[in-house]
Formats: sequence, C-alpha cells, structure tokens
Amino acid sequence: MLAAPPLIPLIHRDLHLSQSGVGVLTALPSLMFALIAMPGSALIARIGPVRTLAAGLFLSAAAAAFRGAAGVALLYGATVVMAAGVAVMNPALPSIVRDWMPDRVGLGTAVYSNGLLIGELLAVWLTVPFILPLLAGRWGLALASWSVPVFITFLLVAVWVRKDGRPEGSAPRLGWRPNWKDPLVWQLGFIFGAAAAIYLVANFFLPDYLHHTHRPELVVKSLAALNLCQLPASLLLLALADKLSRLRSPYVVCGLLLIAALAGIAFGPGQWVVAASGLLGFLTASLLVLTFALPPALARREEVHLLSAGMFTVSYACSVAIPIACGFLWDMTQRPVSMFLLPGIAALAIAVLALGLRVGEKGGRPG
Repeated sequence: MLAAPPLIPLIHRDLHLSQSGVGVLTALPSLMFALIAMPGSALIARIGPVRTLAAGLFLSAAAAAFRGAAGVALLYGATVVMAAGVAVMNPALPSIVRDWMPDRVGLGTAVYSNGLLIGELLAVWLTVPFILPLLAGRWGLALASWSVPVFITFLLVAVWVRKDGRPEGSAPRLGWRPNWKDPLVWQLGFIFGAAAAIYLVANFFLPDYLHHTHRPELVVKSLAALNLCQLPASLLLLALADKLSRLRSPYVVCGLLLIAALAGIAFGPGQWVVAASGLLGFLTASLLVLTFALPPALARREEVHLLSAGMFTVSYACSVAIPIACGFLWDMTQRPVSMFLLPGIAALAIAVLALGLRVGEKGGRPG
C-alpha cells in the first residue's frame, strides 16, 4: 500500500484527483480494515489464524496486481480489495503470536512489526528512484510490481502451512463478535486509530504539501525519514516491548511528542522538516507496536481475535475520517497548513486516553 504515496504527484496529475480525492484514496484501506476486521475474526474462528493469514495474502497480491490499471475507478476498486485481504490478516497475527509465544508476546509482536516496517520502507525507498525508471516512468506498472513480493510471501506461507505439523490450537476460538462493553476495546481502538491516521496523513499528504510550499527536493528525504525511523523504534522494542506495553507513560509521551513533530513539519525550515518527519515515524511506529502487543497480552488465548477485531474496527473507523477531513479542509481553505490541524488533535487525544489506560492489569483475563 505504501508504494502509492511517493507516486501521489503523478497519480494526482494523470487522474486529475482533487485533494479530497487523495484523502479518499488514503482512507479506503482504513475503511476496509474497519469493515472486514470482524469477518476476519469469523474466518479465524472457522479455519484458524494461519490459514486466514494465507488467504489474506493471496487476496492482497491478486488485487495489488490490478492497482496500476488506468482509471480512478480501477485504482479505487483494486485498493478496496487489496485492503480487504490485509484486513483479515490483522486479527490473525496477534492470535498467532499468542499461540506460539504466550510468554513473550511483546517480542513476537515486535518481530512481525519489523517485517511490516521493512516492507513499508522498501516501498517508499525503491519505488521512485529505482522501480519507476525501470518501468519507463509508468506509475501504474510501478504500483502493480509490488504485488510480486506479496504473492511470493503467500506461496511461502501456503507451503509452510501444508508442511507444518503444529495444530492451530486445542482451545476453540470463541465466536467472532467483540465485547463492545469492554472499555479496553475502545481505548485501544482510539489510540491505535489516532496513531495510524497521523501516519497515513503524513505519508499521503506530505508530498503534495512540500510541492505546494515549493520544497519538492525534500519529498523523497522526508518520506524516507518518516518510514526509515520506524525501523529503529521497532528494533528497540524487540527488547523493551514486553515491559513498555504495560506502562501508561510511553503512550502519553509519544502523544505529546507527536504534536511537536507535526509542528516541525508544518513550520520548520529546510532539513528540520526531514528531522521532524523522522521523529513522527519513530513515534507512530512505537505506538503501533506497543498497541499491537496488548490484545495477545491482555486477552485469554481463545479471545485474542475478538479483542483484536474490536480494536481494529474502532481504530480504522477513526482513521478513515481524519485523512478525508484533512483533504476537505485543504480544499475548503486553500491553505496547505490546515492539514495538520486534525492530526494535532489526534496526537493530543492519544496522550489523554493513555492516562486512563489500565495496561498493567490482567485481572479477569487469565492466560
């Protein structure tokens, strides 16, 4: 999915998208993540998390191959189907971590989060300077080319599933509907959703923002910093996630520092924009990994997919609205800096919500 942000200026030019249209393209994956999280939970209850992971990879790879077809409708449609494949994987991964690493869920979460971040980093780094020239500057083919590694991953997982003798688990999965009365579902959902929305807005709007403020030379550096600095955060959490995920302070500090990072991107001169982008990437990655680790840490083994599905439904419903609203504000005010208003409010909400997060409690949620 993150092969698209570096290509937004070309897509914007060739398909005549407004800023609201860019916002819709940004929000479509989050919308599908919200809508398909509970069907993904139902699929886990029926066939288990590993087979659900394989199915999601196949669907994502097949749809991603069509993202480069000409036309706004095909771009949007393929994005919807591709995101649906990712959506069924979201609640599967925490369940797999809980099944296989019940005593080190923070470490397990940090490991697969590193895989996610490396994929993001490669897409941002390689698409414009390497993939696009290799394909004669055709952004559609550049987008479609990223389906290849996803399909290869599907084949590896599919072969591994057939050979692996490990059972999906003796304990049955308990249904598919989250407990909406559980405040933890909403707290985790809002925190995760705010962090995801800030990250998405930065990735999708930063190129156009820098072009509009006459600093196009900073686009590649800023996007690379935004995504590259996620990796040290994830690597650091390989050692610290088990401890930090059960403290309130990391969430509060990350929320407050995100406000500073957004201000640096909006108002900072020259290379300060690159540095602030890197800080934003570090902070959002930290929040995402820490929040990812909480469902397998706090829920019973047979209910991890339920808490995860509820969290993803709430979080991605929140992150749908913010990119669309950012694009709308930009179009309405004709002031590019307006795109930072809602992400700033979201960062403040992270800090406030984290103050009431009972992450250190495991009462009523025995392993």
